[in-house]
Amino acid sequence: MPWVRIVSETIPCECTVREEIEAGVSAAMDDIVAALTQPLTAEEKSPKPKEVEKLSRIVFKGNLKEVNQFFYKRGWADGLPIIPPTEEAVEEMLAGTDLPADYVVGKIVPRLGKATVEKIAINAVMAGALPTYMPVLIAGVQALMDPKTQFGTWEVSTGSWAPFWIINGPVRNDINVNSGSGALSPGDIANAAIGRAMGLIIKNIGGARKGIEDMGVLGNPGKYTMVIAEKEEDSPWEPLHVENGLNKEDSAVTVYFSNCFTQTWPYGTDEQGILRGVISNIIPGRRGLFCLILHPSHARTLFGKGWTKKEVATFVSEYARVPAFRHPGYYHVTLVPTRGGLPVDALDSMAILDNPDWIRIIVAGGPGNFLGLFQGVWLEGMDWVTKKVELPGNWDKLVKKYRDIVPTYASY
Repeated sequence: MPWVRIVSETIPCECTVREEIEAGVSAAMDDIVAALTQPLTAEEKSPKPKEVEKLSRIVFKGNLKEVNQFFYKRGWADGLPIIPPTEEAVEEMLAGTDLPADYVVGKIVPRLGKATVEKIAINAVMAGALPTYMPVLIAGVQALMDPKTQFGTWEVSTGSWAPFWIINGPVRNDINVNSGSGALSPGDIANAAIGRAMGLIIKNIGGARKGIEDMGVLGNPGKYTMVIAEKEEDSPWEPLHVENGLNKEDSAVTVYFSNCFTQTWPYGTDEQGILRGVISNIIPGRRGLFCLILHPSHARTLFGKGWTKKEVATFVSEYARVPAFRHPGYYHVTLVPTRGGLPVDALDSMAILDNPDWIRIIVAGGPGNFLGLFQGVWLEGMDWVTKKVELPGNWDKLVKKYRDIVPTYASY
């Protein structure tokens, strides 16, 4: 809408101070009335469509440095160097799927860019991905398109939400997704490139550009990449994708949008110490979908004492509490409904995570004594989304070709 009339105002974003709101509204009111009542100009009555630059299939030629500077200046990169998406590199990436290059996986908001298989492949090349990651990336796009993710809100929010990708099933091992020590640290091409590729897909195809559509106030380092596999072999419970409705032999990707990540000690390595460490460190300001990462020994401790995943989630929902005066619901600054209403006494406790169905528990991480708490939010209709990863017919051959691309460190 190129000729919509816009009136500027001076109220601070998301302001709750009544005096500042009233002053800003009063100052802008004359301009609002004028914009609504003045006759339309000729240009406003019949706006001309904006001319869009037509690019050839080959957009630039140059050396690696020149290509990176060109892509960065165009706003197509993410601040890190990219791999140039040459015709040859994109063709190699397309070997990771049986879908045709022009197949539209979905239209990504906010600009409704068509996520064709080829465009996904182009961004995958830029991120440094391997062709074996293509089935996961395609499933990732499908997951984002599911309305239950509320993706259209979180990608442009001021809240700086980052997609958290959890990979399950045989594909984890086929493409070497790290589920052990340092899984969320740099150093693993699958964890790094899958998340980075999805970030480039969201920006370049969907059009969520920082400071224009993506209005995150502080930003979030998780937007570069936040990918982990569940350590299914070391878990005493059923894996996440089975919990979310798929078969154990399926490969799957799960996504939800996290805002805060807390890594903390439990209050002991027994069942009480582990559970108290969880419920005492949940941030009251973030109420909604919640992922608890337990490393294998903590999971086995709880399982050995008879705890199921559902029982752990129910316990956390019931006992992660704060006094009402520390709870955002008490101040009416949250859209999340408060279970049981508000207490009269500000010292009475309120639950942080009202619904145990918001909570998922996965097993991952290396030896140690830490808990991982990933906190999101919840809106009506929002839920965890898991999509099955569809593998191409040449999968075994493809895996054999790329499986040995792993870091080999010098020994002592």
